[in-house]
Amino acid sequence: MDGNQVILNYHESLLRGSDMRLLQGPSWLNDTIISFYFEYLEIDKFKKNPALLFVPPQVTQCIKITPMQDIGIFLDPLRMESQNFIFFALNDNEQTECSGGTHWSLLVLSHPEKTVFHFDSSRGANQDQAIELGEKLLNYYDLSSFGSFSEPRALQQTNGYDCGIHVLCNVENIAHYALRFKKIEGCPLPDKESVYFKRREILDLIHKLRHLR
Repeated sequence: MDGNQVILNYHESLLRGSDMRLLQGPSWLNDTIISFYFEYLEIDKFKKNPALLFVPPQVTQCIKITPMQDIGIFLDPLRMESQNFIFFALNDNEQTECSGGTHWSLLVLSHPEKTVFHFDSSRGANQDQAIELGEKLLNYYDLSSFGSFSEPRALQQTNGYDCGIHVLCNVENIAHYALRFKKIEGCPLPDKESVYFKRREILDLIHKLRHLR
């Protein structure tokens, strides 16, 4: 498969042959794949449910590295009172010039619980990054005086490359739970089988969407 070949043009996401090879694994997922799946969840899976917002990793990275006084540039256009649960794909990349990094985790801001939740499949690996971003979000949404940061139990990866897959399994599992129970606290772990089959599931989804367009 030609790495530059366009496989799917889906709203704001453009997937190429090189992205498909990453999904075939064993490989670390890039920003493009995670952005695509976040977009799919928002548009198709959850039908633009106003209670949910899925922030792509590129925007999360900008928020993370931008001084507190300037993050409104990225968050103001997303700010809507009805969005109770906001999902961020967090990367440990410290570079401002390019995408990259070595580890993904999931940060979720829950307005009903006034809490930032961090789900990390390699516990502790992204903790400093998560706390820093969490504090920014609590301040931005005027929750700093009574909000909190929580790091619930998360399914742990058994290799060095499936962190992105865990993020995608977690975000979908937590979004379903949040809509049903109006909270995140107490959300059960996703099935281990969902992690095992997620790459194939996403590849099948891409092929299905490609034939529908």
